[in-house]
Amino acid sequence: MAEKNTADIGFEKQIWNAACVLRGNMDASEYKGVVLGLIFLKYISDRFEDKYNQLVADGDGFEEDRDEYTSEGIFFVPAGARWSDVSAKAHDPEIGQVIDDAMRAIEKENARLKDILPKNFARPELDKRRLGEVVDLFTNIKMIEHGSEKDILGRTYEYCLSMFAEQEGKRGGEFFTPSCVVRTLMEVLQPFKGRVYDPCCGSGGMFVQSAKFVENHSGNINDISIYGQDSNPTTWKLAQMNLAIRGIEPDLGKYAADTFLDDQHPTMRADYIMANPPFNLSNWGAEQLKDDVRWQYGMPPASNANFAWLQHMIYHLAPGGRMGMVLANGSLSSQSGGEGDIRKNIVNADLVDCIIAMPTQLFYTTQIPVSLWFISKHKKQAGKTLFIDARKMGVMVSRKLRELTDGTKEEYKNEDGTLKNDIKKIADTYNAYVKGTLDDVKGFCAVVDTEKIAEQDYILTPGRYVGVEEQEDDGEPFEEKMARLTSELSDLFKQSHKLEAEIKDKLGAIGYEV
Repeated sequence: MAEKNTADIGFEKQIWNAACVLRGNMDASEYKGVVLGLIFLKYISDRFEDKYNQLVADGDGFEEDRDEYTSEGIFFVPAGARWSDVSAKAHDPEIGQVIDDAMRAIEKENARLKDILPKNFARPELDKRRLGEVVDLFTNIKMIEHGSEKDILGRTYEYCLSMFAEQEGKRGGEFFTPSCVVRTLMEVLQPFKGRVYDPCCGSGGMFVQSAKFVENHSGNINDISIYGQDSNPTTWKLAQMNLAIRGIEPDLGKYAADTFLDDQHPTMRADYIMANPPFNLSNWGAEQLKDDVRWQYGMPPASNANFAWLQHMIYHLAPGGRMGMVLANGSLSSQSGGEGDIRKNIVNADLVDCIIAMPTQLFYTTQIPVSLWFISKHKKQAGKTLFIDARKMGVMVSRKLRELTDGTKEEYKNEDGTLKNDIKKIADTYNAYVKGTLDDVKGFCAVVDTEKIAEQDYILTPGRYVGVEEQEDDGEPFEEKMARLTSELSDLFKQSHKLEAEIKDKLGAIGYEV
C-alpha cells in the first residue's frame, strides 16, 4: 500500500473538495455525517457494481444473488439504491429523499448496517442543488479504479476525518486521533492476536491501524477481535461504517453509551487496549460510581476522569494483557484529588511498563502536552519502568501541526542521508528494554527501578529520569570561552545603547520625548 500513498493523495483531496461544495453555511459537525455517508454509499456501490459486471459477464444469471456478494465481504446493494440510480436523479428536487431511501434499502439488505447509515439528506436545510452537484462530482470518481483494496475508502475516510477534525477545532478530538500517535501505540504494543479494546473508540482509528498492522506483518486479520464503545451516537455510527467497509466485524456495544455509567462489555478482558480518552474530563459520573469495582487503586476525583479511564482499562485487561493510552501530562505528576495516591498504587502494583513524553502540536484540537502510558499485567522487566523523552521528535508539516516521522517521506532525512523514522526509534527502544539490552541515553531514555520512582514521590515525568542530553565538547577551554563570550556580550550592549540613543533622537525630532 505504501507505494500508492503519494499518488493517491490527489484522489483523497478530490473527494474532500467535492465535500466542501456541499458545505454552504453548515457547521463542519453537521455536514461530516452527510459527506462520509455519501463516500460510504459511493464506495459500496462501486464494489457491488464491479462484482455485478463480473457476474453478468459469466452469464450464469447470478448477478442478483445476494450470496454471491456477501460470501466475498461485499455489501449487497439492491436495485434502486445503486449509485447509478441515485446519480440519474442528481438534479431532481427530491434527490435528498432518493438518497435517504437508498440508505434504508441498503440497511434492510445488510443486517450489519441496521440503524448505522445517515438518513438525513431530505432535511430542508440541506441545499438540494449543491447536493446534486456533489453527486455529479462523485459520479465522475470511480473509487474502485483507485485500488480494489478495502483500504482505499479507509484512506479517503481518514483524510476527510482529519480535515473535519481540523475544521471542528476542539470538538474534533472526540472522534479523531492523529495517525502518527495511533501508529506509535501500535508499534509498541504489536497486537497480532487476541481481543483488542478501545473504550472511547471515536471513529475507529485504533482498530483500523490494528488491522493494518496485522496485515502489514503478514498476519491474519481474523486472529484479532474488536471491542469498543463510544458515547456519541454520530461518532459511533462513523466507526461502524469505517470498520464495515474494511471487512472488520466489531462489537461496539448494542448502542452508543457512556463507558463509565453503561459499560457495554462488563465481563470482557482484553489482550490489548489502545485509547485516547477525552483529556481532563470533568462531571464524568463519579457520584454514581463511588463503590465501583473498577477503582482498585483509589477513587478518582470527580473533577478529572484521567485516572478513571486508566483504572477502567486496567480492570478490563486480561491476566497477560497490555495497554497503551494517551493522557494529558498532568496525570504524570498531579497530587490533587488523591491522584498522587492512585498513581503510587499503580506503580507499586508493578503495572507501569513505559512512559513516553510526546512532542507538542501533534493534535488538531489541543495544545495540551500529552504522554503515552503503557501498562502491562505481566511485565518482562519486573520492578522496572522505561522512560522516553520524545519531546524533541517530529517535524512541522504545517504552521500548526507536527507529525512523528515514519520513514516514508523523502523530505525528512537524518544527517547520514537515511529517512527519519521517529516511530521506529521509539519502538526499537522499547523492544530493547523488553529484551534487557537497552543502554540509557542521556536526554532520551532511561530504565528506572521502582525504588527510584518512589524517591521521586511517584512522579512519572520522563525528564526527571532521562536527564539532560550531553552537549558535545567543542574543545575550547572554559576560561577562554568565558572571556570570548563576555567580550561579545559587551560589544552587543554597546550596540544596544547606541541604537537606543538613535531612537530617542528620532522621536525627539518629531516632538516625542522618551
